[in-house]
Amino acid sequence: MSGISSPGTAPDSLELAALLCSRVCHDLISPVGAIVNGLEVLDDDPKPEDREFALDLIRKSARTASARLQFCRLAFGAAGSSGAQIDLGDAQNMARGHLEDGKTTITWNLPRALLPKNKVKLLLNMLVIAQQTIPRGGVLTVDPTGEGDKSGFRVAASGLNARMPQNIADLLSSASSSAIDAHAVQPHYTKLLAQACGLRVVLAPEGDAVVVTAS
Repeated sequence: MSGISSPGTAPDSLELAALLCSRVCHDLISPVGAIVNGLEVLDDDPKPEDREFALDLIRKSARTASARLQFCRLAFGAAGSSGAQIDLGDAQNMARGHLEDGKTTITWNLPRALLPKNKVKLLLNMLVIAQQTIPRGGVLTVDPTGEGDKSGFRVAASGLNARMPQNIADLLSSASSSAIDAHAVQPHYTKLLAQACGLRVVLAPEGDAVVVTAS
């Protein structure tokens, strides 16, 4: 992933769009590359057992790529008109499809409701940040906070060796002067979404867990 803003300066709209595109492409390279590898195996007229292995690789990688595309479309994309609302049930399905695997599960304690699209995008990006704090897997627990227009979310990540990425916490801070590149653009974008919703997002340790809160 390439592209970087100077320390102390936020990326302009064109640079932000380019950095987000780089982030999405980075997320898709692995499963799409695996599909290509599987097709190359099939082109070599393999043995039956190798053929089945290649087909299984293609199936799994295609499902992964599809889940990531659907998630990124909602978390980073336009997702309807400027005043659009999004069903939290749809957001839950996309979050589970993208983030749940053999290591990580989601406990979703939000009621099914229609919320402004920026608030739903904020929640999905908070989940991405929370997942990064449990590299060996664990549980992401999603709860509501506040009421009405000031309602927000709390995502607690608990798992073996949960860690507090200070660089991400710094990027979420409104006073951050860190340079923004394609690795840092996702937490920076999360901060922008929170500001658009009139909220503040914070990453902090809490006991054995690491918690992302927008309030």
